[in-house]
Amino acid sequence: MDGIANLLEGTRARGAFALRGVMRAPWGLRVIAESPVTLIAAVHGDFWVVPDEGAPHHVRPGGVAVTRAPEHYCVVSAPDVTPEIVIKPQQQCVDLDGNSLFEEMDLGIRTWGNDPQGESIFIVGAYEHLSTVSDKLGKLLPPVISLNQDDWDSPLVSFLVDEVTKDEPGQAAVLDRLFDLLLTAALKAWAAKDDAARPVSWRSQGDPIVERALALIHQDPRRSWTLDKLAAETNASRASLARRFNDIVGEPPMTFLKNWRMAMAADLLSKPDETVGTVADKIGYSSPFAFSAAFKRARGLSPHAYRAQVRAE
Repeated sequence: MDGIANLLEGTRARGAFALRGVMRAPWGLRVIAESPVTLIAAVHGDFWVVPDEGAPHHVRPGGVAVTRAPEHYCVVSAPDVTPEIVIKPQQQCVDLDGNSLFEEMDLGIRTWGNDPQGESIFIVGAYEHLSTVSDKLGKLLPPVISLNQDDWDSPLVSFLVDEVTKDEPGQAAVLDRLFDLLLTAALKAWAAKDDAARPVSWRSQGDPIVERALALIHQDPRRSWTLDKLAAETNASRASLARRFNDIVGEPPMTFLKNWRMAMAADLLSKPDETVGTVADKIGYSSPFAFSAAFKRARGLSPHAYRAQVRAE
């Protein structure tokens, strides 16, 4: 399993905000919602995603943009349009004076816009919660990435068009899984498209020693790894492994291992069938007490307190 797959493995939508937008030009949205990750897919007509810093992204039918917190940006029908609608946290929609536009722009089941016959149709999927493992993914992504049909070939946008306005039992779970698939496919295509733009740690495939070390940690995080053991398994000296790993990943191997275990633990603690004991075992701690002490040092909360906080969200 490569680095991208490991980062995506922890990504699971939980009650993602799902919406079909229908707009007539000119239109513009100022997005300050700060959702951890948001997907915006063009169904009919095009749009532009204009980050506060950086170049605008032109998204055409069949294309998708992925944005990540905490950056703010605009989604507009043309780059010179000044937005008159603001999307705030919890997906509140207001005008420039702060007045709610919810009723005015409500067009039915998960459908919203300024004209039911508008020529611009797009799908929005906003992840309001991400696992802690997936937080690593958000930190590695640029504020905005985009793909168009010449960059990838995916039927997922069409599937979402059919599903997003259905009002059936379990529909939210269906949409969550479709958004997971769309995010995975989009990031995979983006990583393959532009090697220079990818995060450094995603390019570790170019260094067989670092790639092997990452694979060992990801595949067996509970093993009692030391720098000596990792070096032996990668056929490298301790000094060579430490230097190359730090240069590419940005932190020493043992620091990466510790942080990865704590990220895995935080993700596992959010699952109802896991206990502190089972989590400790899965990430390589000899006892729940040792794990609890390490987790509190890393996160500032005991595992029990962290679990209670996550469940209250």
